[in-house]
Amino acid sequence: IQQGYLEASNVDPVKEITELISAQRAYEMNSKVIQAADDMASVVSKNIR
Repeated sequence: IQQGYLEASNVDPVKEITELISAQRAYEMNSKVIQAADDMASVVSKNIR
């Protein structure tokens, strides 16, 4: 870093927020799929008894 120059962050905040939202939605969808599979396994388990 040279004196008198500004350091750029090299980060596009809009792009990063968009990617964060996309990752959050993917996580939520995966969580719902896992919950549905767990519910189905529970129903099967109850029917076997």
